[in-house]
Amino acid sequence: MEHYNNFSTARDLAKAIQKHELSAREVMEAHLAQIKRINPEVNAIVSLDQDHALKEADKADEILATGKKAGPLHGLPIAIKDTHNAKGFPMTSGSLALSDNISTEDDLIVERLKNAGAIVIGKTNVPEFGAGAHTFNEVFGVTRNPYNLNRTAGGSSGGAAVAVTSGMLPFADGSDMGGSCRFPAAFNNVVGMRTSPGRVPTYPKPALFSPLATQGPIARNVEDASFMMSVLAGPDNRSPISIEESGEQFLQPFNKDLNGLRIAWSADFGGTLPVDPVVSSNLKEQMKVFTDLGCHVEETCPDLTEADEVFHVFRAWEFEMSNHELFERFEEVMKPSFKWNFNKGRKLRGIDIGRAERLRNQLYHRMRVFFDQYDALILPVSQVPPFDVNLEYPEQINGVRMETYIDWMRSSYYISALGNPALSIPSGFTSDGLPLGLQIVGPHQADYEVLRIGHAFEQATNYGEKRPKIAQAKDGHISGR
Repeated sequence: MEHYNNFSTARDLAKAIQKHELSAREVMEAHLAQIKRINPEVNAIVSLDQDHALKEADKADEILATGKKAGPLHGLPIAIKDTHNAKGFPMTSGSLALSDNISTEDDLIVERLKNAGAIVIGKTNVPEFGAGAHTFNEVFGVTRNPYNLNRTAGGSSGGAAVAVTSGMLPFADGSDMGGSCRFPAAFNNVVGMRTSPGRVPTYPKPALFSPLATQGPIARNVEDASFMMSVLAGPDNRSPISIEESGEQFLQPFNKDLNGLRIAWSADFGGTLPVDPVVSSNLKEQMKVFTDLGCHVEETCPDLTEADEVFHVFRAWEFEMSNHELFERFEEVMKPSFKWNFNKGRKLRGIDIGRAERLRNQLYHRMRVFFDQYDALILPVSQVPPFDVNLEYPEQINGVRMETYIDWMRSSYYISALGNPALSIPSGFTSDGLPLGLQIVGPHQADYEVLRIGHAFEQATNYGEKRPKIAQAKDGHISGR
């Protein structure tokens, strides 16, 4: 019988449960044991309900015993990002303003995960209101990087990425406005995807028509991310921008042949962004991999400087629009950086939003023309490696001062302003063992192609196979039947 453990792929665990090689309870118990062992060190999973998890696992086994058809994720445990609603669980958004809030309904992404058979066991930690790419808050505290407990895990899906890389979950849901799937994926040696707006329909959402924030998968490899996408993607009329394409396309086997693909790359966005030399040298080294895979590789990047204003304006507008009622009641308990961003939204005028919209239109067409010449654009996920866990954000990069808590995130949020799909994938480690990641940016709505390119790179490098030492149990075997 095949050997299974907490680092087996989600696909393999799902198949083993369906074939009765493993019970859902055995899989659940193994993950709960890993949570008990690792989570006190890293603080990734919050609001855990073990009794509920075991009862649901037993129900999952009963369903299979009766011969009933089960969903593709049947019996797999998942903890939901604490900015998303899962019925019966707290949804705090990491804020004291919502510390007593219990969800009465499931968000659409959770609904789809449950309908596919996944079992919700708790929540994953986030920065307050998902604001910032470093996971800490006044409700649950800070989430630490398992590769070095003194470094950040990234954010805002920081708890999700830590739980996945540590074998506490087989996969997790995430969301990405300015890099919130991509930063934690890069900092924790896992895969995280910013999906195209509407690819994973989002509901409920105050800004239903906004393309700025998307939802997507966090997984230990590209195949599991695509497996998850087969469940998450697909149209739903509750989201007016949902894409009318089935998620089944993400079950197609990847063609690993990248021969002839035209790859553009830049470590510093054409010289416009400061980037730590460790990051830039790592990215340059990875271009040899794409050359060896038969790609035509060229160092070039479109001018994306307008993306800075576009992102700042629409982020601030959405923060104010989505949170004004809570802000009026709980401003005194909110973190200063969130209050700054909210108040920036309050000060916006119609002329500011109109100018940002015109700039966004220009960027869209510039990228459209760029991708007539290239099949993908490779960029760093983060301009810096994982930084000190006691800092809210790096205050300078290469001597250039970061004026706000999000300025260091430009390498990811420029892409958010464009609306293109982007995959964060492991690209190696610093000399002191900290994970790094590169992002593969694709043409408009080319989500599957971005995953395909990432899969070929992953297979050629195997960077993502290295797990943190603290997560390696003495006996991680899941016993099976």
